[in-house]
Amino acid sequence: MEKHYADSQTKGVSTGVSNLYPILLEYVSSKTINKLIQLHDQIFCCIAGSLADAQAITKAAKFHLSFHSVQMENPPLVMAAASVLKELCYKNKEELQAGFITAGWDRKKGPQVYVVSLGGMLISQPFTIAGSGSTFIYGYTDAKYKPNMTREECQQFAINALTLAMGRDNVSGGVVHLVVITEKGVEHVVVPGDKLPKFHDE
Repeated sequence: MEKHYADSQTKGVSTGVSNLYPILLEYVSSKTINKLIQLHDQIFCCIAGSLADAQAITKAAKFHLSFHSVQMENPPLVMAAASVLKELCYKNKEELQAGFITAGWDRKKGPQVYVVSLGGMLISQPFTIAGSGSTFIYGYTDAKYKPNMTREECQQFAINALTLAMGRDNVSGGVVHLVVITEKGVEHVVVPGDKLPKFHDE
């Protein structure tokens, strides 16, 4: 279950992902995989769907964005990164099954969040959730999200949302990976399972 939100007060974006682990038939290969992928210096995406397909798409996207930044002599815009993912998903929609939440900060628009769904639809949103655990927390996120949260409020919002999703979703892992992206740079935060908040009889 992925959770992203724009933090307009600190002019940054935080992205979070519970460790949704890839499953091959009924075999869980890893409970600690980090599904936050860095596409460029201040642009990340969360991956969903087929892990192999998502890795292939992000590898191609990184190449495109690196080449683009050399040509433009500037870091790529977040929208450009989301658009590259959209094109790769759309052109390969019959063969690849992957979706992405792309978030980051750029000099033109500041913090941004985009969803690239399976098949290549691209939407900009103030926050979004996706993945198998997301169906359990729509009510929570709708009730608790508010614009202009502080950085601390945003991080707690993401941790709470991911914790609630992991508590109900039998294929979500037990570790939360967060990335806080601001004009100043990127900060990685890892919250182990024993440090996550408790909400109900767990």
